[in-house]
Amino acid sequence: MAGGAKETPRQKMIGMMYLVLTALLALQVNSAILLKFKFLDDSLSSINQKVSTANDGTIKAIQAQVEKNHNLANDVAVLKESEGIRERTKQMIAYLQDVREKLLTATENKGKNEFKNMSSEDKVAITMLGAKKNGAGYALKDELNKYSSYVQKFVPNAAPLALDAKEDPMVTEKEQKNKNFAELNFENTPVVAALAVLSQKEAEVLKYESDALAAQSRKVGGTIIVFDKVGAFASAESNTVAAGTKYKAELFLTASATGLRPTMTLNGSPLQVGADGKGKVEFTATPGGFDAAGNAKKQWTGTIRFKQNGRDTTFKVNVPYTVSKPVMQIQSASVQALYFKCGNKLNVQVPALGAQYKPGFSASGASVIPGSKTGEVTLVPNSKEVTLNVSSSGNAIGSQTFQVRPIPKPEIHCVVGGREANEKQGTPITAVRNMSLKAVADASFANFLPEDARYRVTRYEITLVRGKRPAMPTRTVNGPDANLNDVVNSAREGDRLNIEVKEVQRMNFQGNTESVNVSKMFNVPLL
Repeated sequence: MAGGAKETPRQKMIGMMYLVLTALLALQVNSAILLKFKFLDDSLSSINQKVSTANDGTIKAIQAQVEKNHNLANDVAVLKESEGIRERTKQMIAYLQDVREKLLTATENKGKNEFKNMSSEDKVAITMLGAKKNGAGYALKDELNKYSSYVQKFVPNAAPLALDAKEDPMVTEKEQKNKNFAELNFENTPVVAALAVLSQKEAEVLKYESDALAAQSRKVGGTIIVFDKVGAFASAESNTVAAGTKYKAELFLTASATGLRPTMTLNGSPLQVGADGKGKVEFTATPGGFDAAGNAKKQWTGTIRFKQNGRDTTFKVNVPYTVSKPVMQIQSASVQALYFKCGNKLNVQVPALGAQYKPGFSASGASVIPGSKTGEVTLVPNSKEVTLNVSSSGNAIGSQTFQVRPIPKPEIHCVVGGREANEKQGTPITAVRNMSLKAVADASFANFLPEDARYRVTRYEITLVRGKRPAMPTRTVNGPDANLNDVVNSAREGDRLNIEVKEVQRMNFQGNTESVNVSKMFNVPLL
């Protein structure tokens, strides 16, 4: 059945004929044009008869639907209203036919193919306009607009059927704009053109009736859903299949209706439905409940609701799916253990997420410093164990626990004259003129975290010993290097240099320094 929002091809053709009719009325007519008017009138009359018959069929369809619905009180009331619409329309059509007969009688024509005079503009004017605007055209305007007002109860957007020239958007000529409805349609108008106007108004009346009956039919469930889109669809148990295992799927037909506008929900929330009638399901899979294989069984619920037989019809579907625990790939110089109070740089990637990976990090037992690139993070442990928590776009991905190693202490080397001092065999007195104490980091630690393995001896004490007593006052050296000219000048063969390290500092990856507890003494014999 036709709805009020979309015109049928027949209604579009009637509208096109009205455009042609309006154009012809504006021309100085000749016999050829008069024949065109007669053709339009005959065509419109034939179409109107078919529309009237179709509207009778709509009444019967509504009656059948009411009986199918067990004659519910509301449905019976709708049927009575529909029959009232049909009766009111027949009265309006009868009125138009009566006006047609008046025109034929006044112009001494019998209609059909028997026309003595297809022009008779003067007699048309007398009949439709009258001497003092009391012709049939003025009463016709009132009757047509009474009908459109009546139909508005069922089709709210029904516009008036009879308009004066200033209200009619089809009238664009300035000289016509001051005419009223009767003058616009029947002044200086041949009888065949006037009859075509009446047929066109009858067509509009029948269209309004079709729209009103279609609205009534929908109230009792008379809307017919036509599934006009048919396609193939395949549903697989899994899109990932291991070699040597079976691939399983179901192949079946799907159908949809172009005019159907269903509403859909995803887990109770409204779902966006595209112009193709398909709901777009998209959500972020959340972790939780993983089994030993790293899989979590979940499901989402979808509903589709639409009108069927005048009532809401809802289909519900539960769709199972599996969430796989994302595998984190952590790259580092050493991921088995971290170093205490050091900047342990990690690169955490989750390949399964691809471009959707938007990492966030938190940790217990360490402070967290995000890196400049995706997945980069620096952990600075402050306890013996660190747990790193990884998320993506706010959704938890997983955790990784690390043990924390203490920082290995550096070795202190005493260098004199460009060589290490020989505590066993002794060192020449002149060689100790320039002395330097060097703090050398553990090789493995320096290789993993070179920016945290920067050591410096910042203070030590030197004493020249002769026999069992100091030969010179103890000197304190700030920094790794010392000039010992005074020692060289005072030393004798057999003296000893006692060197005691008092302070060593370490500079970390952020450029901050801290003292390192290192106990070291050197006893260097002088030759």
